Amino acid sequence: MTTQIEQVATLGGGCFWCTEAVFQQIRGISSVESGYCGGRIHNPTYEQICTGTTGHAEVVRLRFDPGQISYAEILEIFFTIHDPTTLNRQGADKGTQYRSVIYFHDELQEQVAREVMAKMASVWDDPIVTELSMAPQFYLAEAYHQNYFRQHPEQGYCSFVVAPKVAKARKVFVDKLI
Repeated sequence: MTTQIEQVATLGGGCFWCTEAVFQQIRGISSVESGYCGGRIHNPTYEQICTGTTGHAEVVRLRFDPGQISYAEILEIFFTIHDPTTLNRQGADKGTQYRSVIYFHDELQEQVAREVMAKMASVWDDPIVTELSMAPQFYLAEAYHQNYFRQHPEQGYCSFVVAPKVAKARKVFVDKLI
């Protein structure tokens, strides 16, 4: 039973295909959209983002029921499925568009994010470099980026990069799966 109004979380943890695929399997999350945030131009395209010159990050926008999953739990999943200690990089993906970022939507989300980041700092050997900023304009990515892993599980990047992250999330967060 839903007792609170649905909330929004916006997160960037490298390639949005990975982040989207993990959060699509989590109970309490009603939608996951891939998109772009934090840049200098309006309505950017994927091709523009890939240049690394627009300032945008690849992100996912989650809509969630806080009666089923808390914002803190979402952030714990986020910090488990990507490396928040590498600046502008996730694995072989390099560039500012792949940075680790939490875009908070209100003061409470900012406070929770700071608390979770402090807690997660002890998990990592290197310092967390995740950017924490007020949520800017979200631009929905092109239609072919939405549900990418579900539509292309056999594609090379999906097989070798996305699938292991999904498998890790399924193992670690089994109690939170749909």
